[in-house]
Amino acid sequence: MEDVDAVVIGAGVVGLAVARALAQAGREVLILEAENAFGTGTSSRNSEVMHAGIYYPTGSLRARLCVRGKQLLYDFCASHGVAHQRCGKLIVAATADELPALDRLLATAHANGVPDLQRLGAAEAQALEPALHCVGALLSPSTGIIDSHGLMLALLGDAEAAGAVLALCAPVQAGRCTPQGIELDVGGEEPMQLRARTVVNSASLQAPALARQFKGLDAAHIPHDHLAKGCYFTLPGRAPFSRLVYPAPGQSSHLGVHLTLDLGGQARFGPSFEWVDAIDYTVDAAGADHFYAEVRRYWPGLPDCVLQPGYAGIRPKISGPGEPAADFRIDGPAVHGVPGLVNLFGIESPGLTSSLAIADLVLERLGPSDF
Repeated sequence: MEDVDAVVIGAGVVGLAVARALAQAGREVLILEAENAFGTGTSSRNSEVMHAGIYYPTGSLRARLCVRGKQLLYDFCASHGVAHQRCGKLIVAATADELPALDRLLATAHANGVPDLQRLGAAEAQALEPALHCVGALLSPSTGIIDSHGLMLALLGDAEAAGAVLALCAPVQAGRCTPQGIELDVGGEEPMQLRARTVVNSASLQAPALARQFKGLDAAHIPHDHLAKGCYFTLPGRAPFSRLVYPAPGQSSHLGVHLTLDLGGQARFGPSFEWVDAIDYTVDAAGADHFYAEVRRYWPGLPDCVLQPGYAGIRPKISGPGEPAADFRIDGPAVHGVPGLVNLFGIESPGLTSSLAIADLVLERLGPSDF
């Protein structure tokens, strides 16, 4: 049994941000990643949008951490040379009966501490984006896009500069919560047993399942996990938009088929939404068929038969079909009673935007006795 100081399980964007924060706080950090590279799951299969904090219930962790994380992330990108663009986003009402949704969203944004949203009429929105159709819109100037891989490289670089070590192909298979520390069984080509003073479970899609393998952690503190798949489809060539375009939100938590851009200006549309039982990243080309009608509500000029399969991602949800969207869960010892353990559950969107703020909260939930 090898004794280590702090272990972060999962080398996605949130795990790397947590490892960086721990290392810079003076902890000796080992990052355990099951795959053969960092950030191959949820962190590399998302829209790469830097969210403003508009949609989430006021007072929720998702709202608070997104708003704080957005500013931390813009500052980090500027100081570390991470490619990004503060391109802005238009949230559009295609018909008059969708205008009240914009008013509700504007009120939520203000309550969440997002004061820069601007209400636009149809002519004002179309002056910004001539190809757009709408009867009204909200402009979010602080929404942006980012190179997520570049972000993770920079986070890992900071963590390693502060002494953290990344171990790849090192899946954690089980754990035991003991008075002497948290024991971990690690698989791979060179299996090992570790005992750590601090463990942060940032295993994303696998976080609840992994927590269930920790003896001594009450199962009452582990949520049910659900998988929701979303597919994106790409538009060949350059799109006639310079900002992201989202439809006005409906009654569900799914935000509809929106138009996002990458840093090269290529447009992608999505995501779709489908509850699934297993992780599967295949994209069925026929899935684009229902996108055309939805996209043409705000971009009537979308040509026929142009959308091509892009990529798929899986959301690590802890609320299931028919249930209200769950908040982030960052469960420390005050919740489950296990010293030195923090479980991160349900870190879906806006997890990338919130990553640096989540890392700060993890340190806070551990408490001063861990430093």
